[in-house]
Amino acid sequence: MNRNIVRLWTIITDVVLINLAFAFAYVVRYDYQWLFSTTFRAPYSSYLGQQLLLTFLLIIIFAQNKVWIRRRGEALLDEIFRVSYATATGIALMMAFTFFYRPLSFSRLLLVWALLFIVLFITASRILRRLILRMRYRRDQGVDRALIVGSGEAGRSVMRTLLARPDLGYRVIGYLDDGNSENHIGVGRIPHLGAIHELDRILCENPDLHTVFVALPAEQHAEMSRIVQLCQTHEIHSQVVPDLFQMSLHRVEFSNMAGLPVFSVRDVGMSPTAQLLKRGLDILVVLFLTPLALLIGAAIAVAIKLDSPEGPVLYAAERVGKNGKPFRMHKFRSMVVDADEQREALEVYNEASGPIFKIRNDPRLTRVGRIIRRLSLDELPQFWNVLKGDMSLVGPRPPLPSEVVHYQPWHQRRLEVKGGLTGLWQMSGRSDLTFDEQCLLDIYYIENWSLALDIRLILQTLPYLLLARGAY
Repeated sequence: MNRNIVRLWTIITDVVLINLAFAFAYVVRYDYQWLFSTTFRAPYSSYLGQQLLLTFLLIIIFAQNKVWIRRRGEALLDEIFRVSYATATGIALMMAFTFFYRPLSFSRLLLVWALLFIVLFITASRILRRLILRMRYRRDQGVDRALIVGSGEAGRSVMRTLLARPDLGYRVIGYLDDGNSENHIGVGRIPHLGAIHELDRILCENPDLHTVFVALPAEQHAEMSRIVQLCQTHEIHSQVVPDLFQMSLHRVEFSNMAGLPVFSVRDVGMSPTAQLLKRGLDILVVLFLTPLALLIGAAIAVAIKLDSPEGPVLYAAERVGKNGKPFRMHKFRSMVVDADEQREALEVYNEASGPIFKIRNDPRLTRVGRIIRRLSLDELPQFWNVLKGDMSLVGPRPPLPSEVVHYQPWHQRRLEVKGGLTGLWQMSGRSDLTFDEQCLLDIYYIENWSLALDIRLILQTLPYLLLARGAY
């Protein structure tokens, strides 16, 4: 969907909702008489002049406050605040105008109700717009094609943000590096398109490209300026991502020290209070779900023994936890007893990238194992790992020691927090993701952690499990 069409549709919708809210305020004021009753009833026609004047004022004020300019990634509350501020400004001007020129039919309470209903109606329309755009973006409809210039930490920061936030409406077609990188196979499914000096050719070959994200180190300032000018020549939007010593903006705190602008770097790890809140959420949710998990687990245990009586019900394997600390992770056994011994012979069928091993139709799976793997019920015993504190409900998947030895330096960051049963990787494709994409999502989660994010991911996990999307 073209951005100009979206903006025009938003403007038309807002004008309609402003007038609808005014009419609704009239009904509430005179028909229902909420808050204050009155025996005087002015006809609606006597308010038409004020309604038109308010609509005209709000169109001007909304435009000046850039209410109709959509900011990608802006929080809903911030957007509502801008709408509320602009609407309150218009209502205040209306009241100031009527202070000097009071029409025959005038009610300040009606304007107060109009303020409330305009904000409520437009907020509802913004929520609906976000839902529609999000559904379209997830279907790869109406997205803007983007190119990333830079493959260092700043470039990977852009990649993981765009990967974790499909609601931003970008589809990355690839990235450019300095031409000296030894790894030109791409990051995840984001292909390497060439070196930075080939940008002009790339822009000519991709006339439908919308945005170029420039994510280069600060010492390449001259190169950044050249790239921005080149994008302007091709009439392509460019956005420069500040390097800030190759750190995420979430790690930089700006402050004013006696008029001197300074910034400090904070630890990316969770504060003690945040860790306590996360731990409390883990325990509460696990204890709440334990009775149901025990019932389902008992049925699974019986099914496993009937299907594969020669092996144990539970399978325990060493995994790497927070800061590289090893622990024993428990699962319901879903494979034949000698599955680990067969892995080397099946290595040629590995469908996963990087150090992980995955086969879509793994021949080692038992009949029951194939079902519980599909629904991720084999992971129910990990509730015990969560209660012990080895794992969390939300976090990166705990890796095997054999996987960690093949990690690149930037992969190590996913070990900064406890492993989890679910996470952003669960919501974004599960086993269908490449290893690099999983790492990008894990690092994005670490840098953007909040209790609200954990709660949202926990609530979103159930439908993904029922759909068995990307699980094998």
